[in-house]
Amino acid sequence: MSELKLTPLEELSYEQALQELEELVNTLETGENDLQTMLLHFERGQALASYCISVLDKAELQVEKVLKGDDEPA
Repeated sequence: MSELKLTPLEELSYEQALQELEELVNTLETGENDLQTMLLHFERGQALASYCISVLDKAELQVEKVLKGDDEPA
């Protein structure tokens, strides 16, 4: 992954965000980019990780509502 993807987080599915995060981690682990590029990738990775956590938290709340019998859409 030589270029940083700039798709807004809100437009990514959980799976797309996770895949991009995995690609960024692999890129960072190689250490083949200059410092500025690595910092940009790190920042994007942090944003992707936070987004993924947020999506999972929302899904967990939905599951809890269903289990409690409160099946109103979130």
